[in-house]
Amino acid sequence: MRRGRGAPGASKFTLPLALFLAAAGAAAAPPEPDADVVAFMRFAIAQTCEKPIPEGAEAGPELVRRFAAEKLLEARTFEFQGRPGRAQYGLLLNSGDEVKIQRLFPLGLLRRVTVEIHREFAKGRLRPAMSAAVGADCRVLRAARIDYDEKGDAETLVILGRDLRQVLSREPLNPTFPAVRSPGREGDGIRVALVDTGVNYLLDLVADRLARGPEGQALGFDYWDMDARPYDVDTARSAFFPLHHGTAVASILLREAPQARLIPYRYPRPEMSRMAALVADADKQGAVIVNMAMGSNKRSDWLALAEAAAARPHMLFVISAGNDGRDIDKDPVYPAALDLDNFLIVTSANDFGRLAEGSNWGRIHVDIMVPGDRVAVIDHRGAKGKASGSSFAVPRIAALAARLLARNPGWRAAELKRAIVGRARPSRFYETLPVRYGWIPDPADDF
Repeated sequence: MRRGRGAPGASKFTLPLALFLAAAGAAAAPPEPDADVVAFMRFAIAQTCEKPIPEGAEAGPELVRRFAAEKLLEARTFEFQGRPGRAQYGLLLNSGDEVKIQRLFPLGLLRRVTVEIHREFAKGRLRPAMSAAVGADCRVLRAARIDYDEKGDAETLVILGRDLRQVLSREPLNPTFPAVRSPGREGDGIRVALVDTGVNYLLDLVADRLARGPEGQALGFDYWDMDARPYDVDTARSAFFPLHHGTAVASILLREAPQARLIPYRYPRPEMSRMAALVADADKQGAVIVNMAMGSNKRSDWLALAEAAAARPHMLFVISAGNDGRDIDKDPVYPAALDLDNFLIVTSANDFGRLAEGSNWGRIHVDIMVPGDRVAVIDHRGAKGKASGSSFAVPRIAALAARLLARNPGWRAAELKRAIVGRARPSRFYETLPVRYGWIPDPADDF
């Protein structure tokens, strides 16, 4: 959903060699990954970052030879400014493991080579084991491995040193959800569902503000992994260097709405039809407000959400317009462009009423602009920072909705939306507003 020298050719590129070739020209036999995955990774780095492919040889077949691979799974080249600038390769080893190689060379200059090893843990089933990125000088820039628990679930992301063995840090990937508390300890509050990459519920900031059931159990669910641990980690781009988004979004919501009690959901990337079950659960748990700082270009991914939301007109869905710098009336982003009455679409402005750089707009599908540039956040590590984009304007409006609902318990989506857009005003920067209703200078100001 929504991150050297020599110019290579379209079907070949200058791919360096890691181990010296034998005198006869045959590649040295690679070590078995089962014996030592670090030794194999060093071999793989060497094979892809030292000596160029011989002139006239195609990279794919040459890699198959060097790795003694069973076959070539992928060989693709992508352009950058009209010239080849990135290449991806995939190799199936005789062991059943796979090696993934990516080489970045914008304008013909080698910048980075990334190698990943994915181990076979069951017949035909792979899981990521280790990754390393090296610079043009073939020195390790960053490396990581993933440790698994006894059930085979990803447990810990281990950040490694240049030698691929030294452990620099460990990050949990699926820690236990907060313990049960005495019923009512968190106090009465307004339940807000947050659909995102999950949250870091190990932080007191989050754990103390989770909505809880009658037995004191924390509410929320991971619809990606289908377990009750919606931890903040998005592995869509890389299992080894995941993105974190939900905690920063949640920190704004929780700061600007002291009444809010969070129900975190990790979005169902593997199967977006699960959105129907997610919305049904949020409704069952008493969430009138849903914070959704996310979207994509694929309409079909969001049809289950649209159907579930349309069946629940009492729920208000506060949704991001996106950050592609485009008019989504003409070039849609979803779910923002689905045009439901109980959707409130938010984009980011600066503090003076001008659309923020890169933020989407649309006089039909985008409702309001809200300051979302360099907003104070707490990230997944618990560190203070600043963040910009429509993702960080959305929780400001969800927080406003929570405060309004706290003062008007009988209100539902229609009343909340009417009150919020009623605060919008024209901007002196535009004769014709780029959004439907206008901008709200300070959504945290209730006076």
